[in-house]
Amino acid sequence: MTAIDFGSSAELFPARSWKARSRGISYKRFDDAAEAIRFAIEELPPECLLGTYLEVDEKRFDSRGIRRLYESDDYPLDRGGAKPKVKKRAQRA
Repeated sequence: MTAIDFGSSAELFPARSWKARSRGISYKRFDDAAEAIRFAIEELPPECLLGTYLEVDEKRFDSRGIRRLYESDDYPLDRGGAKPKVKKRAQRA
């Protein structure tokens, strides 16, 4: 498995199918890869995920790769929601 920085920006390119176009699904840019992965798995209709790919730090992941990243132990968000597993430490002033 290719390791990625889940905090890196990411681009999601939907499938070029009529199903995706008819649902208004188009290219999206995300500030962090974890949120892009969450969106792809939890919000895209399953039939639109096939053919969709994610690009993070010049690495591309197809629908199977996106699913593997989502199921990875390193994935930082709760599955089924976008809440972080661990609270971030407060920054000192």
